[in-house]
Amino acid sequence: MTAARTDESAASPYAPTSAPGTPRARAAAGTVRTLATARRVLTQLRHDPRTVALLLVVPCLLLVLLKYVFDGRPQVFDRAGAPLLGIFPMIVMFLVTSVATLRERSSGTLERLLTMPLAKSDLLLGYALAFGALALLQAAAAVALTLGPLGLHAAGPTWLLFAVAVGNGLLGTALGLFVSAFAATEFQAVQFLPAFVLPQFLLCGLFTPRDSMAALLRWISDAMPLSYAVDAMNRLTGESGVGGMLIRDLIVIAGSAALALALGAATLRRRTA
Repeated sequence: MTAARTDESAASPYAPTSAPGTPRARAAAGTVRTLATARRVLTQLRHDPRTVALLLVVPCLLLVLLKYVFDGRPQVFDRAGAPLLGIFPMIVMFLVTSVATLRERSSGTLERLLTMPLAKSDLLLGYALAFGALALLQAAAAVALTLGPLGLHAAGPTWLLFAVAVGNGLLGTALGLFVSAFAATEFQAVQFLPAFVLPQFLLCGLFTPRDSMAALLRWISDAMPLSYAVDAMNRLTGESGVGGMLIRDLIVIAGSAALALALGAATLRRRTA
């Protein structure tokens, strides 16, 4: 009977260990739990074709629409298409991630997981890993479509354009996980979209150069990660080399995503409302 209980406990990736173990063993256990969380989320998404379509198809459709809005003016599409190649994935990932996390909280799944020996950081990293995998597919489809049939011209390396698009998707995922801690319902999660994303959309430099904004708006824009994503996309379409400013933009995007995940782990509640 004891052996049977031991085998059952060992079979679960969330099961506690009998001894604290070494730091390396604890890190390995955390990795196993993170991967188990990511696998569970991806399994759920596989049975939700509407969400997968929203993640993978909608950004591509929006880029096609943008192409034909500026039909006959390829230089305008080149100027606006590259920044939106990063903005659309961020918005979609933010929306889907925040709503999916709230759905797990409202169903009680999140609360049950947090009663197990699963660190909040492991849980959020599992979510980030699952949605990050989708962000990779999303960015691959959008970049291939934009540079291929839609004819966007980019002077910089294609792989860096792909990296920025993926980074923006991960940033949207991290922000969605963060704001989900402050919403009680899925509708409230959607309401955070205009509060967190639209100000960045208006001040990121897409509509007018940030240098020409009023001083206060320019300072606010400098503190928003989407501004650096747009700057990175603009540099990739206009410059063939990889300069220090582009590297700075990439560091800011990655650092903002990591900070949002850390804040999400710190604010994640163990009890549902």
